[in-house]
Order: sequence, then C-alpha cells, then structure tokens
Amino acid sequence: MTERSDEHAWLSTVSLLIIAGVALAVALIYTRAVMVPFVLALLFSYLVSPLVDFMQTRLRMPRGVSILVALLVVVGIMTLLVMLITVSARGLAESAPIYGERLERMAESVFSILDRFQIDLGQDAILDGLTQLPILSVVRTTAGGVMSFLTSGFLVLVFTIFLLAGRTPHAKRIGIYREIDGKIRRYIVTKVTTSAITGILVGSLLSILRLDLAFVFGVLAFFLNFIPNVGSIIAVLLPLPLAIVQFESWVHIGLIAALPGSVQLTVGNVVEPKLMGEGLALHPVSILLALVFWGLIWGVVGMLLAAPITAVLAIVLGRFETTRPLSEMMAGRLPSAEATE
Repeated sequence: MTERSDEHAWLSTVSLLIIAGVALAVALIYTRAVMVPFVLALLFSYLVSPLVDFMQTRLRMPRGVSILVALLVVVGIMTLLVMLITVSARGLAESAPIYGERLERMAESVFSILDRFQIDLGQDAILDGLTQLPILSVVRTTAGGVMSFLTSGFLVLVFTIFLLAGRTPHAKRIGIYREIDGKIRRYIVTKVTTSAITGILVGSLLSILRLDLAFVFGVLAFFLNFIPNVGSIIAVLLPLPLAIVQFESWVHIGLIAALPGSVQLTVGNVVEPKLMGEGLALHPVSILLALVFWGLIWGVVGMLLAAPITAVLAIVLGRFETTRPLSEMMAGRLPSAEATE
C-alpha cells in the first residue's frame, strides 16, 4: 500500500511539473520582449560586477562612477560590433556583382555537365534567379536587425544599471543562491573567455586566408560558441558558401574549413574543460533538449541562454527530495543506475 501511495505521489508530482512547465513556457513566450533583455542583463551584470566591485573597493571610486565606467566599456564593445556588422554589410553589397558573376560561372560549368548527360533540373530558371540575387534585401534585413539590436540593447542597459545598483559588493551568499551564483559565474566567465579566443583566432585565420567578411565570421564564431555542441559546427560551415564563390582552389577552400575547425576542436575539447572544471553537470542530451526548448521559446537568444538557464533549473530541482531524481537525470545519472568502478 505504501509503494502504491509513493507511486501516486510521484505521478502527481510529475503531472504538476508538466502543467507548470507548459504554463511557464506560455508565460515566457508572452513576455519575451521584456524577459529576454532582463535575462541578458543578468548575464551582463555577472560579467561587469567584478569590474564594478574592483573599482569601488580597491580604487575607492564612488559606486555610481564605477557603474558608469563599466557600462561605458560595455557600450563601447557593442558599438564596435554594430559598426563592424554595418561596414561588412556595406562591403557585401558593393561586392555583390562580383559574387554574382562568379556564382553564375560556377553554375554554368555544373549545368554544362548536366546537359551533357541530358539531365534537366530547370537550369534556365536557376540561372535567371542567380542573376537577380537579393543582396540588397539582405543588406536591408541586416540593417533592420542592427536597429532591433540597438533597441533591445538600450533595454538591457537599463536593466543592467538597476541590477548593479541594487547589489552590495561585500554581501556573502549562502545556500542555493551561493551554488547557483558560483556555477553560473564560472560558466559565463569561462564561456566569454573561450569564445573571445575562438572568435579572434577564427577571424584572424580567415583574414590571413583573404576571405571576405573574415572578421564578421569571427564575431559569429564568438556568439555561436555559446551554443553548446551545435554552435561550433555552424561556425565552421558558415564561411564555406562564400569561400566557394570567392576562390577557385579547393585547397584554399579546404583550409578555410579545416583551420577554424581545428581551433574549435582545440578550444572546445582542451582549453574549455580545463578552465570550466566541474562545469554545469548537464548531460549532452539534456543540453540538446534545452537548446530545442529554449530555441522554440526565445529563438537564437534562447539557444545562447539554454545551458545556464537549464543549469539553474537543475540546481533548484536538486534541492528538493521529490524533484531530485529529475535533477539527477538531467546530469545523466539515472536513479536505478549503480556506480561501477
């Protein structure tokens, strides 16, 4: 009778968690315009708060001045990124005719082989489409994305100011908040460091290989490195279409794929684990499901934030006896599995 009661209690708990999860997902989708900047502001505050505390405690600067200096650093970095994207988009628009001609020549050589074997894939229609590549619309979309980024960035800065103004540098954190704060801070600092290394090396290598928009791909490699498992693969594949259009040597194209790929492998499998230490204690399957879930709710930003948000959820679930098995499953430790030496 006791086992049946425990089973009913477990089923009731799981059912309530599913209902709460669905309700939370709906609320997060509905409040996306506010919650995404707020969560980004939390991450920014984790990055900026050590600088603010250092200026306040060691340099004896007023707290308001410390916050202002730290925010100016963040604004300067964001401005450089926006300028880089804008200049690169303008350069892409200016080089569009050259890329169109090269792509058209490549298509004609491929279609000549198909014609030789009497294979009809609608070559004429494809060639007409290639002569009218929507480069200008892509540039306009990029400009619109930059303006949207600036609007969201202003809201992020406002939230960051209030978060930094409301914290005390000497406060001691205890309990679950200390565990969450320690793990998330280590994850964010490590990820920012390794992502910056990856972005600089990828951008420099692509620039040495004379690939157009090299530093843009470096910036993309920086951001994509925050997406576990999938981001590094996308960062390696992104420059290939442009490389195929720009260069005729397949050796050159192979280097554009191989060298950034080696950087991703080295940083992701050697440097990052040594810096991360214990990490977030999440199973790769849990991270993949988190990427899908948060990607559906918040898009690309959700995928960037999937790992730390899921880690916080796992820590909270592990604090309660009833939901601890779910936390163990998220870490890849099945309740029925026995430890083997």
